[in-house]
Amino acid sequence: MRRRTQRARRARRTAGVLAVLLGGAGVTHFLRPEHYDRIVPDTLPPRTTTLVSGLAELGVAVGLLVPATRRRAGWAAVALFLAVFPANVKMASDVLDGTRASRAARLVAVLRLPLQAPLVAWSLRVARHAPRR
Repeated sequence: MRRRTQRARRARRTAGVLAVLLGGAGVTHFLRPEHYDRIVPDTLPPRTTTLVSGLAELGVAVGLLVPATRRRAGWAAVALFLAVFPANVKMASDVLDGTRASRAARLVAVLRLPLQAPLVAWSLRVARHAPRR
């Protein structure tokens, strides 16, 4: 029983941190939408996609903070991280294809791709250990 309580406590804390991360990212979609517009895959409308994904991030962040919605929000975070992966691929591709990007920018763009895996795993952990309601 003690182990389950510890897991739930840790999941609550990490859900809060994940909520801050997603909330911050969601806010930047509205403060600096042009940065996100550039990485939207060509098959989607840039500004609309930027604003919808920003709203989704904010919604998931709020859901993670509420115990009754934390489980669903964790699963929504998994879906969100998977959904934005093509934008990260496009950003890396654009940076690598460009001639003006520094070595550091190229490295960051490429290293960002495998970062999605721990974010998905983190979201899964939050979803699985959230209280059932």
